[in-house]
Amino acid sequence: MSRDETLNPMFAGLETLDGVGPKTALAMQAAGLQRPADLLFFLPHSAIDRTRRGSVNEVLPPIVTTVEVTVGQHHPPRNKGGRYRVDLFDGTEDFQAVWFHAKGDYLTRLLPQGQKRLISGKVELFDGVYQMVHPDYVLHPDEASNLPLCEPVYPLTAGLTQKGVAKAARSALSRAPQMIEWIEPSVVSRERWPDWATALHDLHHPDTPESLSPLTPARQRLAYDELFAHQLTLALARASRRRLAGRPSVGTGDLSRKVLTALPYKPTGAQTRALTEIAADMAEPHRMNRLLQGDVGSGKTLVALLALLIAVEAGGQGVLMAPTEILARQHLESLSPLADAAGIRMEVLTGRDKGADRRAKLAALADGSLHVLLGTHAVFQDDVVFHDLRLAIVDEQHRFGVAQRMQLAGKGVADVLVMTATPIPRSLSLASYGDMDVSVLDEKPPGRKPVTTALMATERLEEVIATLAARVAEGRQAYWVCPLVEDSEVVDYASAESRFASLRAVMGDTVGMVHARMAPADKDSTMRRFAAGDLRVLVATTVIEVGVNVPNASIMVIERAESFGLAQLHQLRGRVGRGAEQSTCLLLYQAPLSGTAKRRLMILRETEDGFRIAEEDLTIRGAGDLIGTAQSGLPRFRIADLERQAGLMALAQSDARTLLTRDPDLTSPRGQAARGLLWLLGRDEAFKMLRVG
Repeated sequence: MSRDETLNPMFAGLETLDGVGPKTALAMQAAGLQRPADLLFFLPHSAIDRTRRGSVNEVLPPIVTTVEVTVGQHHPPRNKGGRYRVDLFDGTEDFQAVWFHAKGDYLTRLLPQGQKRLISGKVELFDGVYQMVHPDYVLHPDEASNLPLCEPVYPLTAGLTQKGVAKAARSALSRAPQMIEWIEPSVVSRERWPDWATALHDLHHPDTPESLSPLTPARQRLAYDELFAHQLTLALARASRRRLAGRPSVGTGDLSRKVLTALPYKPTGAQTRALTEIAADMAEPHRMNRLLQGDVGSGKTLVALLALLIAVEAGGQGVLMAPTEILARQHLESLSPLADAAGIRMEVLTGRDKGADRRAKLAALADGSLHVLLGTHAVFQDDVVFHDLRLAIVDEQHRFGVAQRMQLAGKGVADVLVMTATPIPRSLSLASYGDMDVSVLDEKPPGRKPVTTALMATERLEEVIATLAARVAEGRQAYWVCPLVEDSEVVDYASAESRFASLRAVMGDTVGMVHARMAPADKDSTMRRFAAGDLRVLVATTVIEVGVNVPNASIMVIERAESFGLAQLHQLRGRVGRGAEQSTCLLLYQAPLSGTAKRRLMILRETEDGFRIAEEDLTIRGAGDLIGTAQSGLPRFRIADLERQAGLMALAQSDARTLLTRDPDLTSPRGQAARGLLWLLGRDEAFKMLRVG
């Protein structure tokens, strides 16, 4: 789709900007600045106040200061490359300007003795004497207007200079086209935001350093523009997916009634509400694209099964994809009794299935006699053909980003439900899953006892091991989590291998170990022995974080707990508290704790609410760390700050969805303006999802 011609100057070569040659253009490209439009949004992070002072003695060094001086004597260096000093007097105070490796003839021309000059740079105190080393500006008093009173400071990378970037940014600004407002007018007036062009001008030409605060209306407005473009892209993805013809799947309720009758408890209100939302989506003629977000132990698996039964009741099939073979088999184990109660056929298919067994399962899938398939995403290999696939559920993968979801849509899947056990703060949930509708499970099923969480310093390690040995002798099972696989010379954390050896010395061969470097078959075999009760203690790294279910395991020891993130600790703690026994999670820490580490561990001791924990984690660590930016599909924003501007993200989502409801093809004046914003911010993928017109 071609862009509006008025935007073309923003997409010209970087070398068309003032002061940008081939070398600078390459340095800019290395910094992610590909075209003039990018420089508009490459904002200064701070500014230097160059307001003129009466004297250097009015300031508290070290600080940038601007004063008018009378030039005194020059003191060239005694040896080559030494200090070149020039005496200066500002009417009150004598001080010196200092250069290293300077050419004397250049400095005598720059600062002629006896003349007045305006000088600006960082003033420092050296042996009680004020000094300015390598001043930034030396100007004739008549040229005072050339000195920026408030000079923006840009985030530089190799090969770029402040003056060069400022000049290029001003050049890009001078070409910025006049744009119609793309934000809902009521939002602009309520927030008292400037228009787009004014906001950009104000931030590239700050009046004071405070003008660049993230809280200024100009900065808030541009952050909003960025979030709005992102949400508009996600809303277009959602709309284009909704246009994909789906198959209405309306359940009869016969199978789900049998399952609910077989359950020893009643579903929670949150489970019932989520299922109602899923059933309503599945009954629609377009494809469902929903996220089911639930805390550890909130009962997502039951909701998943009941959703799969709607597909089967409607005459189709369902598939549940887990991230690992172990979890796929675990789902089979926990769901089989309920599938039997409903009278449906459920099987697991993994890479391990070979020969006649695999062929039989594939034949049953193709003729429709196999109703629900469990597996890893190997279930989407070419030879796996469904008779009538109505619903795909993706379990436990916050690594399953927008791109993978679109790929799944291309497989001819009718409806998609993505489940995550990682409670995600609302702002991040909107950033990562804004193209989806969201259901939240925020209640625990009855009968799950709270886990007792205790903190203990590692000095008491021997006491902990002795107590653990006694509990194991009574028939209890325990996890012992270590941050490393093997000993390291860099950090003194206990590794899984050394802890395994020390626990085995005390408790014998009832102790097993799993970590990420083991062969998958060995890992599966150890996990199976632990689940069967042959092993009483499982020493592990965080590979057990996701989904492993051993109801008899009621003790969790996390060594060097201060080295883990909050959300990760919460996930690990969720491995216990699944059976009848009162469960304990012991957080072993190395004293003394830093303030942040102490805050993290105390929050964990206070609450089991995953959403509160996730919000705290976001505040402490920031968005990129929280989900792990590389794997989260979380967008990188240049201006917006997800931690501090969560409210703006929600506002941007509702604004974007409202605009597309009124103007699905973005052809109105405001819609055309929004197209311009998408071009300027490089959201080219949005145009692939717009209907041509």
